[in-house]
Amino acid sequence: MTRFALAVDVGGTKIEAALVDEAGAVLAASRTRQPTGRAIDPAGMREAVSAVVAHALDALPRGAALAGAGIGSAGPVDLVAGTIAPVNMPGLSGFPLAEAVRDAVVVATGQADPRVVLRHDGGALALAEAWLGAAAGARASLSIVVSTGVGGGIVVDGRPVGGSSGNAGHLGQTHAAEHGGELTLEEIASGPASVTWAQLAGWRGTTGEQLAADARRADRVAREAIERSARAVGRALADASTLLDLEVVAISGGFSFASDDYVELVAASLADWAVLPYAARTRVVRSGLGPDGPLVGAAALALRA
Repeated sequence: MTRFALAVDVGGTKIEAALVDEAGAVLAASRTRQPTGRAIDPAGMREAVSAVVAHALDALPRGAALAGAGIGSAGPVDLVAGTIAPVNMPGLSGFPLAEAVRDAVVVATGQADPRVVLRHDGGALALAEAWLGAAAGARASLSIVVSTGVGGGIVVDGRPVGGSSGNAGHLGQTHAAEHGGELTLEEIASGPASVTWAQLAGWRGTTGEQLAADARRADRVAREAIERSARAVGRALADASTLLDLEVVAISGGFSFASDDYVELVAASLADWAVLPYAARTRVVRSGLGPDGPLVGAAALALRA
């Protein structure tokens, strides 16, 4: 009998759900999304959860089994309470996301007590990379997303490292060395932060996409903004690898594509800043999963974690 997991990915702009099988394949017909956004409130989120879960589970093949539901959510999360407090959706602080997904599964399937596993989205993505992506086979890996924010997750010996509250891996909220340590990595290296820095240096664009295009046209400020981001990420990863003895770091996220050599720039920075030889040997690679990564990771919480 084929087993599927319901995968739910909650982010600052959308909530997405799909069914994923034991081989990590996303069932295309089950995939659906609803908008979220900074202004979303608990009632709106419950409606969105119900809609995406119902659509996904309606596509469960006849005779297939549902192994449970995995949720990767913008954090912080509270694994004991099953709640979230996403920085980019302040109206959802304390929202009982695990309960909302469980209730929606009960309505859609009639199961009395479906299994629901919650992690923050960086941890779910890291699990996907360690299962089927660029970190497969590594004993210790970190996956990092460089986009509108900077987030990450850690996997050791095939299992996600959550820490005492389940929030381990929020690398973007660690303090970077630039500016006396007053700024976080996210405030230096993210796409919006890089755009703001370039504007203050005289660049006239407004988006990360424009920044990338101008850098490819040899605009000095645009290129320096991208290099500044990569240097900061590499320095933070040198510290993380020193602490965790990482074998590989997988990088994804929209701003990591701002230049063709972004991953190489990060790798060079890590090597420059690493004090100890084992940290300097950490490999930095591009994510191997693409847009399916968050859903595959959420499913892996129910199938493998």
